[in-house]
Amino acid sequence: MLLLPGFNACAAFTFLDPLRAANYIHGQKHYDWAFLSLGNQPVTASNELVISNVNAFDTADHYDLVVINASWAPERFQQGTLQTWLKQLSHQKTTLAGIDTGAFVLAYTGLLKHHRATVHYEHAAAFIELFPETQLEEALYVSDRNRLTCGGGLAAADMALRIVQKQQGLEMANAAATYILKGRHRAGNEQQIPHNLTPVAYAMPEALREAIILMERNIEEPLSPSEIAQYLSISQRTLQRVFKQHTGQTPIRYYINLRLDRARGLITQTNMSVAEVAIACGFGSVEPFSRAYSKHFNIAPSQDRIDGRVPFQLRT
Repeated sequence: MLLLPGFNACAAFTFLDPLRAANYIHGQKHYDWAFLSLGNQPVTASNELVISNVNAFDTADHYDLVVINASWAPERFQQGTLQTWLKQLSHQKTTLAGIDTGAFVLAYTGLLKHHRATVHYEHAAAFIELFPETQLEEALYVSDRNRLTCGGGLAAADMALRIVQKQQGLEMANAAATYILKGRHRAGNEQQIPHNLTPVAYAMPEALREAIILMERNIEEPLSPSEIAQYLSISQRTLQRVFKQHTGQTPIRYYINLRLDRARGLITQTNMSVAEVAIACGFGSVEPFSRAYSKHFNIAPSQDRIDGRVPFQLRT
């Protein structure tokens, strides 16, 4: 497992523990692992946990599986030597996996082109903008040929249990899940945020839900309130009323905030210029976009780009 600075510690250990449990239960060492880093130096996770028993990635021996564990600012890791190493692994038919934003690192190297993949939902919009030749799925984890990707967090355990099931059988996977007190082994295609866990959405009128879905699907070229109302076969007055009643905002204000939230993801998670982000989020030019962004988030896009690449608890 290659640990990049600011890696997801929860995902690292929830991925490895089902493998450890399978070894213990079976009484044989089916799985062995090592931590790699960009240098031969300790690596600090996003929660400030430090892993010191690491080896430099480019001195590593052959592995059956290499997991890229990244979290904050994956665009920092477009290093020539790292990309060369990953390409060599690909030529050797090594299975490559990306956890959390590890998929970005693989995609920057071109190793997810024409593959299905997933990332943590917070980074999905940025991934879609950057890598249109990769089919991004809203899933816990995705397996496509010899590429694995995972949203991170506790979903890493589900992906590891799937590996155990495939290699050691269902009985062993169940035993490993039971040993680590994993309640339910989730399928990879389950949504990262299941709709049945957002009861507020189900308490709102269907017209409002459908309107919000339309807005989310039309960020770059926003629809007008009249177009939304026409699509839903309701009046503009009804559209205004349901938004005011259930969100406290007009449809226009809600739509703008939705586009600004998308913009913040692109500002803090990609190297797209402010002008490119403005266009991608339906703003005609930089000036009105920057003004709206600064007013909504109380920080300018250029400053948010700097601050947003540092884990919250480590910011000055």
